[in-house]
Amino acid sequence: MPATLPVPIAFHLPEGWEPAAPEEGDAPGVAFAAVLPQSEGFTSNITVDGMYLSDGATLADIADASVERLREMAGSVVLADRREVGSAEAPALTQRLTFSGSAGGLRHDLVQSQVYLGLVDVTDPSRRAVVRLALTADADRHDDVVGDFQEFVRSVRPDTEGRA
Repeated sequence: MPATLPVPIAFHLPEGWEPAAPEEGDAPGVAFAAVLPQSEGFTSNITVDGMYLSDGATLADIADASVERLREMAGSVVLADRREVGSAEAPALTQRLTFSGSAGGLRHDLVQSQVYLGLVDVTDPSRRAVVRLALTADADRHDDVVGDFQEFVRSVRPDTEGRA
């Protein structure tokens, strides 16, 4: 069963991407997943998950924990880039990770681009939430699909009308 997000969001998938069942992709805690179908190799995917932030936790703390969780599964993970973006009212953090993983019985060199969005719970403004958006792709295909991911990220917004 897919996870639920701490705050509702709305977004638009780029052309060619298809929703996928998170529970079928071995993605625990994922609220939404999409794939870019292709005939061979690792299937590029976008996942969305989120959580409430504990008091004092920062987006960097959450991103560090994400790196450690990935290390538990993949072994060697390299933090290739990290940047704090956004504003005090709408903080965000981006990071890019490289690692190797198995899919379909084959090893793949993978790149994962992550975006962490800090949001306020509109029903309880004292609670802070974070939504993580992640693109995972073969290292040699990442540059071809990162533009789609950026388009996806730009489309994400709070869903104040309950349409998510």
